[in-house]
Amino acid sequence: MTYTENVFCIGLFISGVLTDSSERPLITTMPNKINVLSDSCVQIPCAFEILNTFSNDFNKSTNISGVWLKGGMNFATNPSIVIFNSSKTDSKFQWQIIGDLFQKNCTTVFYNVKNSYTDKYFFRIDTNGPFYATDIYMQVQIVVHDVPPIPTMTDSVEVKEGTLVSLNCSVVAPCPEHPPKLTWTLPTKSTPEEQLQENSDQTKSVVSMVTFTPSYLHNEKNIICTAVYPVGTSYKTGEINRTLHVLFSPKDTSASISPSVPVSVGSCVNLTCSSTANPPVTNYTWFRISEGKPTQVSSRQNYTLNVTVEDGGLYYCEAANDVGLGKSQEVLLPIKGQDQPVSPLVYGIVGRTSIIILIMILIAFFGWKRKSRFPDQLERTDNPLEQE
Repeated sequence: MTYTENVFCIGLFISGVLTDSSERPLITTMPNKINVLSDSCVQIPCAFEILNTFSNDFNKSTNISGVWLKGGMNFATNPSIVIFNSSKTDSKFQWQIIGDLFQKNCTTVFYNVKNSYTDKYFFRIDTNGPFYATDIYMQVQIVVHDVPPIPTMTDSVEVKEGTLVSLNCSVVAPCPEHPPKLTWTLPTKSTPEEQLQENSDQTKSVVSMVTFTPSYLHNEKNIICTAVYPVGTSYKTGEINRTLHVLFSPKDTSASISPSVPVSVGSCVNLTCSSTANPPVTNYTWFRISEGKPTQVSSRQNYTLNVTVEDGGLYYCEAANDVGLGKSQEVLLPIKGQDQPVSPLVYGIVGRTSIIILIMILIAFFGWKRKSRFPDQLERTDNPLEQE
């Protein structure tokens, strides 16, 4: 029997008699499962501890090898399960232990991952001397996918208009050497902040955050976070889509009258109030301008009345929801044979126009006066010269 077989048999014996996992000679720490994209790489965070009984043997070692076993542990009867040994250079797999084994760091990178890599893996330490062990209690499950993972995003994307909102998007980065890039599709401009974070199991994730202040125009717009994974010389993408729900007070509130032409007393007239709001409008109120003051006449969206002599004049409506209030412009209900009131808006326009005209007249007048004085001054200046 060879030295290696003797070592392996002793190792199996030691493992077999240790019923308490806390007494095992080699204790590795690594994730239980890692999902990885085909044709990319995967980094397995790995650390180990040596039982005190064997620590002296390990510390005396000058040559430490890290070994990965695929699908099982009995490499004496099935040597093919030894797929990587850091002490050998003829491995058919593109793997590398990037951790310092003397510092008990066994972190390993698998490059150019294939679908056939899907399996469970065990880690083994071999010093080619007094200490060797396989941790039979810990294994990492590698699952290879052809389709990239979908990012995760903030679940609730509901915000009140004018309120700053922050959104987070994250995706796993099984290959930190070539992490995915997160991009955003937003209804408004924003500069994302991206960083590589470490998870509780020592794996990595890319996290991106954006902040912006939405308006009511952004309601029901899509927000998309896309993860772009480098795969060989190309890329693969996965994305998640959310709908932005913006809560806002009634907008574009308008009042209309049908018919809009002058009507006779006794006619039926419909007044309609319309508005855009989220959540929907819960209260509508109609007002009539009476003697320059508003008087409430209805609390319905559609106000129908049989016209009397007193009903003619200006009307407006208000729409309200849980967020706020919206008010319409005034509309005129004309009645045949009546002098129609003039809207304050018209007074304002006429007043501003009159002021502008007055200013223009004054400018023209003072300009004329100045020009009329100028020739007289020239004449008075020239006369003494003529006398000489």
